[in-house]
Amino acid sequence: MTHFRWLTTGESHGPGLTAVLEGLPAGVPISEEYIRGDLARRQAGYGRGRRQQIETDWARFRSGVRHGLTLGSPIAMLIENKDWENWQEVMSVAPIERQLNTITRLRPGHADTTGAMKYFQWDARNILERSSARETAARVAVGAVCRRFLEEFGIEIHSHVLSLGGVHAAVPHPVDWAAVEASPVRCADEAAAAVMIAAIDRAKAAGDTLGGTLEVFATGAPMGLGSHIQWDRKLNARIAQALMSINAVKAVSFGAGATVADLAGSRVHDVIRPAEEWGDEGTAAGGVRPWQRRTNNSGGFEGGMTTGEPIITQFVIKPIATLANPLPTVDLVSGAPVQAHYERSDVCVVPAAGVVGESMVAICLAEAMLEKFGGDHLTETFRNYQGYLATLGPRGVE
Repeated sequence: MTHFRWLTTGESHGPGLTAVLEGLPAGVPISEEYIRGDLARRQAGYGRGRRQQIETDWARFRSGVRHGLTLGSPIAMLIENKDWENWQEVMSVAPIERQLNTITRLRPGHADTTGAMKYFQWDARNILERSSARETAARVAVGAVCRRFLEEFGIEIHSHVLSLGGVHAAVPHPVDWAAVEASPVRCADEAAAAVMIAAIDRAKAAGDTLGGTLEVFATGAPMGLGSHIQWDRKLNARIAQALMSINAVKAVSFGAGATVADLAGSRVHDVIRPAEEWGDEGTAAGGVRPWQRRTNNSGGFEGGMTTGEPIITQFVIKPIATLANPLPTVDLVSGAPVQAHYERSDVCVVPAAGVVGESMVAICLAEAMLEKFGGDHLTETFRNYQGYLATLGPRGVE
């Protein structure tokens, strides 16, 4: 099997974004229409800016797919930027004669300052074009392909908003995912959602921005993905890194998260049910799921490996750094005090960030599944998966 890896390329106002995914087996059903579903979800959400009204993100396959099935070769996808026609001179690859306005008013909280220093730039556009969250559209395209692969094994991934702008939701159990998708702020608590929308409206009127907390919920992953053997093989650590790589994310936790710091061990650790209590929670390969827990404070992980319980992870996203009412800052060239640069932007990206979080979890789970079960074709991968599940029951005595 080819080593699993992926890359994205492109700038926010360039011709488009490109994503390349290598290592997925042949035979996985996939379509551009399927990927469009997640790309549309990423563009939605109350508080988004005018850019989402310009773009209709669509990932076009350029390689790796034939007649609706993956080939096992690298999958390349292109997402065109419709707004490119308005930026062709500003973002021209070739040198231009006319002097363009440079961006030198640094934005606190953005990559402008550190990026300009690191890459020896005197125009912050050379930094902000790539550090823009526009890049996450390519991640979502990769994540959608991985999601489709995971569906073959009964793995589902959802997300919802836990808090936004200081407004906290009362999360029902179980979560009604259809209601979440119908909510303008992707919140399961309808009353809290209304307050969140009002908070976004107030922030917009004040030229401010809002952040929040999101939760990603993945079901169906078998026990034993990841490993305790080395630090970089712990799957929860890899998921944490993937979520931290999303623009503006400042914290990641699993299960009960930071609340476990205040609890005794007897109230934290997930007690294993005896075999007689294992219910009919089956798997894609059939049969009862063994070693079920009475709680899931661990968020589906022990020792860096999946327990078979739902994977539950939360991440915190700060308010975005581009404010319509700019913060005081300094000029990149002179060091003099100025107001920060403003370019059209969102007021709140929290609802959309959940879709990006789902994509990053999907990518990590797809990689872990292929590490565990291999296979050059989906049939081979699924056969290996079924054989592994058959070994997960009580060991017994021969």
